[in-house]
Amino acid sequence: MTTEAKPKGPASYFPTIEKTYCKPVSHWLALLDATGDSRHAEQVAFLKSEHKLGHGHANALVAYHRARGAT
Repeated sequence: MTTEAKPKGPASYFPTIEKTYCKPVSHWLALLDATGDSRHAEQVAFLKSEHKLGHGHANALVAYHRARGAT
């Protein structure tokens, strides 16, 4: 019996984000790419105000985006 490892950290939110907002995670990461060198809090605020994401979902996307080396 094989079991797939469940995503941990920010990626654990991705299935819910995709289902709730009907966009793939790549869409949100591309938007964050376009924010340039904005700070974490500014990127979270951008997703919340401009795209109506909840705080937890926005924070998870920004944390993942920044951890993968994009700022």
